[in-house]
Amino acid sequence: MTVKTLGPLAVLLALAVPCRAEALAPADPLLRVVDLNVGESRDVRLSNGRTVAVKLLGLNEVTDAVNGAVREARVTVDVDGRRVALVSATYNLPVTSGDVQLDCPITKGYLERADSNPWALDKDARIRLWPGGSPWVRPGTFAYPARQRWFASLTQMANEPVYVDGGDTPNKESVYYHDGLDIGGSEGLVDVRAATSGLVVSSGREALSGYEDTPVRPRYDVVYVVDERGWFYRYSHLKSIEPEIRPGERVRMEQKIGLLGKEGGSGGWSHLHFGISAPQPSGRYGVQEGYAFLWQAYRERYEPKVVAVARPHHLIWAGGTVDLDGSKSHGAELRFEWTFTDGTTAVGAEVQRMYPEPGSYAEILQVTDVRGRTDYDFSIVQVIDREHPDRLPPTIHATYSPTWNIRPGYQVTFKVRTFRTTEGEETWNFGDGSPPVTVRSDGNARPHNPLGYAEIDHRYEKPGTYLVRVQRTDEHGQTATARLVVRVE
Repeated sequence: MTVKTLGPLAVLLALAVPCRAEALAPADPLLRVVDLNVGESRDVRLSNGRTVAVKLLGLNEVTDAVNGAVREARVTVDVDGRRVALVSATYNLPVTSGDVQLDCPITKGYLERADSNPWALDKDARIRLWPGGSPWVRPGTFAYPARQRWFASLTQMANEPVYVDGGDTPNKESVYYHDGLDIGGSEGLVDVRAATSGLVVSSGREALSGYEDTPVRPRYDVVYVVDERGWFYRYSHLKSIEPEIRPGERVRMEQKIGLLGKEGGSGGWSHLHFGISAPQPSGRYGVQEGYAFLWQAYRERYEPKVVAVARPHHLIWAGGTVDLDGSKSHGAELRFEWTFTDGTTAVGAEVQRMYPEPGSYAEILQVTDVRGRTDYDFSIVQVIDREHPDRLPPTIHATYSPTWNIRPGYQVTFKVRTFRTTEGEETWNFGDGSPPVTVRSDGNARPHNPLGYAEIDHRYEKPGTYLVRVQRTDEHGQTATARLVVRVE
């Protein structure tokens, strides 16, 4: 195939041509970005024309005892005389201070042991700012890219050490912190949709010429789109790509791009890697953190009243403690209830828990608002045996499809794959009183094995909310637990 040439300087002209009757968003993003060292200050002109003075007052990065990875970074910022505390990424949304909203997507500690600097950060921290009351991305210009429920399966968001496929391990020379947005889902059963309208720059191994100095890196399972903001969007690990998604063609927001899969460098777990790259203050392209954009788009489309958030995951030595945190959840006057793998319970947004035995745990967080509306999320805790650090507990990835509009008697397809062991079998408990069912995945023996996930169908006979559990135990007696929540209408 001959692909026409269209260089980066021609992008805006190409995108200025309307696609059918579609209205295009202004090219100017709503956010402003500034990189600062501790003690440094800058005047920042916001998208509403107001100028604010921003100073980075302090930075504190907390590392874990297992591999010294940064697990939380806190910065203190002065904005026009107001002192603001921020937690960097890891499922945190922008906060409001006076007439300004701001967040901190990345700090320098996450880059010190990384193999690269995809954020293009050369200073201590990056601060993003919006006017108070502003949306984080222009409404109507951004859509949630996976056609499934929020947190339907495991995720790996910005600054979180990768873990689903067993990548978070002791004593690593380098740490792979995730720099995009991994959305887990059922291989071949979840539509991947365009988050924005834009120009297809590459699809599979075919690409437009002239983009060698941009984030575009063609690969057989990847699609790149550039939008009117000049942001590049990466859709990776696709099981298939739609035939009409070709370089040089325009794509409409929410147009189908392909099917979610585990191709390329997925590590063997099925997910969409969704990444955004944009020009950064360093003068280079770098990651544009997108968690807030995803949350806004999902909220606008589906209007959830209560959303439980129990992430990121944890990595500790056996006998250690973790602080389980549900405070990132969304809703009015929430009540927080925890149910642990051993059957004990606790209440409160934040609880501390000790883990004497190695394994991979999925602890249940239930949040309930004043009207009785509930939601669930699961906190993953990976516990390593200090005496045998080479005996890593298995990890497990579970999915189901469909995640919407399930009725009594409808067929629901469950998939599971275990990592770090080929011993044992997975046992499903579907949460409806039906007998447990045993299956056997390949243990990720071949990451791209089309039959790597063990698949089973189940039907629920009554409406309700069902907590599903699947477990597998390795040759050392270490058990991995994964959980899902299924709503039958």
